[in-house]
Amino acid sequence: MPNPIVDPGLGALAGIRHGFFTREGGVSDGIYASLNCGLGSNDDRAAVIENRRRVAGFLGSREFPVVTLHQTHSATAGLVGGAVAGDLPKADAVVTAAPGVVVGALAADCAPVLFADPVAKVVAAAHAGWRGAVSGILEAAVAKMEEVGADRARIHAALGPCIGQDAYEVGPEFESELLTLSPANARHFRRPTAGGRAHFDLPGYVLARLGGLGLARVSSAHLSTYENESRLFSYRRCCHRKEPDYGRQISAIVVA
Repeated sequence: MPNPIVDPGLGALAGIRHGFFTREGGVSDGIYASLNCGLGSNDDRAAVIENRRRVAGFLGSREFPVVTLHQTHSATAGLVGGAVAGDLPKADAVVTAAPGVVVGALAADCAPVLFADPVAKVVAAAHAGWRGAVSGILEAAVAKMEEVGADRARIHAALGPCIGQDAYEVGPEFESELLTLSPANARHFRRPTAGGRAHFDLPGYVLARLGGLGLARVSSAHLSTYENESRLFSYRRCCHRKEPDYGRQISAIVVA
């Protein structure tokens, strides 16, 4: 069975179910073991579909599979009312106000964020890599939720597992781009060794962006993907090991 990480804040909301699902509790094997939910991976498609079915079932949905969209590190949020057929829309946040429709975000180092307005019964899942976070994917998710009745003063948001600062070494161009956008971004960089490359604090940056949105609550269920191999997939760990591919974990939420 899946063994998701549950955020206490979201978990306390009546009528909302969620999970930051780990790599545990699925049917995939090899480098994808075991709850790989990425249909874009080279894993056996039937195994991935079964893994996603287990996620939906864990959250109480028998009618719909987990809905994810075509993630492109954008600042686009999409609205769904059920399963999506055909080519998936390109969006990095998916919003729904439909009971029983599980919406999710895939990640393997990028930051997943789940949102819920427990009064309006509107939920969202966002995929926030550094580029999407800088471009405004979190703000777009909240704005799309408001379009269908949510009120940001009631929205609870929680950050899930993503790459930690210790493992996130970045180049000078990356650092320069963020400092050009705002000198205040300097607080999200540190150098472990004098003269060495900077390390970026993705979870801290995402939480700071969320903190500026006027939400009811912002919390963190963060765990470093890179440093917790037994529980989480990591794209960067895969690259360092020169592995041919990697699994993706899913973070999902539903109006029960």
